[in-house]
Amino acid sequence: MIYKIADLNDIDATLKLHAKYQIDTIKEEDKKDGFVTTPFTKDELASLIEQEKGLFIAKDADEVLAYVMSASWQFWSKWAMFAFMVEDLPNITYKGIQLSVDNSYQYGPIAIDKRVRGTKVLPNIFNFALQEMAKRYDVLVTFVNKINPRSYEAHKRKLGLDILKEFEYNGNNYWEMGCLTKR
Repeated sequence: MIYKIADLNDIDATLKLHAKYQIDTIKEEDKKDGFVTTPFTKDELASLIEQEKGLFIAKDADEVLAYVMSASWQFWSKWAMFAFMVEDLPNITYKGIQLSVDNSYQYGPIAIDKRVRGTKVLPNIFNFALQEMAKRYDVLVTFVNKINPRSYEAHKRKLGLDILKEFEYNGNNYWEMGCLTKR
């Protein structure tokens, strides 16, 4: 297994993994095991790679078995949910740091193939992405939908993220979570 910053040649394999766990395409019985809500296009992933160097993957041969997306708030702000979160950043202080678009970034979504869940893939890809993003930001920020308890447990228990606050957006309830990038 190799961990790397994705390049344009990794887009199709990443989208293949993404489609397995995206809420619009996942099997109903698999939703209890976690899901990703945001759909992405090839162009959006190309922008994430070229502008942000923000697609991190775990790859075995030609297959992407895990990915983490991480990018500036400016990148994510075209999606209404992230614009909402950006507006609220000045209201959040974490470990003495008042959050802003300059000192924090949005981590996620993340997907891990079922075949490698429960292994070291989650902490390995998380830490790889965190180390890369620590070169630019002090605080990782993410959110987890409250109807996705598996994701919450993975981020809270396995990765040690803190709850920054709870919020409601578009009829859904979320945990906003975070951690310092330099642990």
